[in-house]
Amino acid sequence: MTPMTATTLAAALSRRELSAEQVLRDCLERIDQREPELHAFAHLDPAPALARARQLDAGAVTGPLHGLPLGVKDLFDTADLPTAYGSAIWHGHQPRADAGVVAACRAAGALIPGKTVTTEFAAFTAGPTRNPHHAGHTPGGSSSGSAAAVAAGWLPLALGTQTAASIVRPAAYCGIVGFKPSVGLIGRAGVKLMSDTLDTVGGFARTVEDVALLAAVLTGDEGLRLGDGAGFGAIAAGDDASGARVGLFRGPHWDMVGDDVRALWEGVARRVGREVASPDWFAPLTALQIDVMQYEAARSLAWEHVNRSALLSDRMRALLDTGATIDGGAHRRNIEATRIARRRAGMLFEHHDMLLAPSAAGEAGLWEEGTGDPLFGRAWTLLGLPCLHLPLGVGANGLPIGLQVVGAMGDDARVLRAGDWLQGLLRDRVG
Repeated sequence: MTPMTATTLAAALSRRELSAEQVLRDCLERIDQREPELHAFAHLDPAPALARARQLDAGAVTGPLHGLPLGVKDLFDTADLPTAYGSAIWHGHQPRADAGVVAACRAAGALIPGKTVTTEFAAFTAGPTRNPHHAGHTPGGSSSGSAAAVAAGWLPLALGTQTAASIVRPAAYCGIVGFKPSVGLIGRAGVKLMSDTLDTVGGFARTVEDVALLAAVLTGDEGLRLGDGAGFGAIAAGDDASGARVGLFRGPHWDMVGDDVRALWEGVARRVGREVASPDWFAPLTALQIDVMQYEAARSLAWEHVNRSALLSDRMRALLDTGATIDGGAHRRNIEATRIARRRAGMLFEHHDMLLAPSAAGEAGLWEEGTGDPLFGRAWTLLGLPCLHLPLGVGANGLPIGLQVVGAMGDDARVLRAGDWLQGLLRDRVG
């Protein structure tokens, strides 16, 4: 039986049709069955969550996440669970306080049975997590464990972060919904930073409605929730796409897209939207994102780089070595170029309410080949725009594929509503 969605569970829990302890035990049973195969958890300790579930069942409904199990990427500090940031350097580290968004989720009633695997400092070096659709393939990174746990049906919701494509790509590979909000919309206190300019907190769910529920809790903005009366204006009224200003944005890296995504794209093009040319200023953004990320990572992880270099992976050490060679003047110019690009980004939406773009080149690759290429997320993350991955089908190997909805800065509610409408319109109907 397919596990219930977060919103369905939340409604049943609030009406006391289910107990929080029962819901959590059901999740733990599914985890026990496949965790030895998928390795989605960096640390699993359900005892505190079970104790909290019993408290919730004995008291009043606490909030919109009352009794919902939540996966927390091992990049977020947790007061009752160790936080290692995917690194041997911090093995056994126990923070004294929750990250701000973790505390907000607990206050809203969420239960946290463990920490999900992240790549090393949310960069490239993979952890042990496997793809739930086929254990021989990667779940993507860096939010590997969060995406896998939701896709496997273990948890209804999970937290992630994105510096390049660390929410969108795992969502694409695992066939779930992933939401990266506008940069700065969600606070990052208590989250191990890699890049102050780029790092963005977001989350995973199996439906757009579910991820909108999580986003509303993380931001404190009820306007992000979907449901009664929430639609995308005229285009929510039916199956006719004529009222939607949807732009199909192939982008400058279209030559890297595989046959499965190309076929999906052509199916989407027959249903909705018009092609949008990539402006000349967009192509350099990928390289700019890499430079900004490397410089800021070298400063954010300076202590680890200087004092614990032997415990870093070769790839992380090389990234930090490169970032340390970029001088402050060059970074200042890169930040100014980023500001200019973010101002220009509004032009992409002068004639469109949203853009559809590739989330990844194709299906998930083999596990031993790494977590995949973040190419199709770098520019959008640099621009700070809200991005929502929609699972829309499967490729030739039976693994998920989809596309991402991209909106204007601060237009997160529109992206969520448009994504909900588009998924219903397009899924399994674009072949």
